[in-house]
Amino acid sequence: MSEMSVDTRAHLLGFWLFISAFGIMFAVLSWLQEANILPPADQFGAWKGALAVLCGIPLYWVVARNMTGGPTDE
Repeated sequence: MSEMSVDTRAHLLGFWLFISAFGIMFAVLSWLQEANILPPADQFGAWKGALAVLCGIPLYWVVARNMTGGPTDE
């Protein structure tokens, strides 16, 4: 099995951390729906996914992007 380049590993890690941020925000939005703070799924529809992406971007930017061993760590 061949070794991955450092750049490829950094890109994969960045992608993984972004997808993780999306999943965390999706779970938070689901919790808010269960708490009746957000409209239920039949009214909210696919907007929950779009909102999870929009909320996941700052979460990734603030937390995951700057963590030790993260994609921008030199």
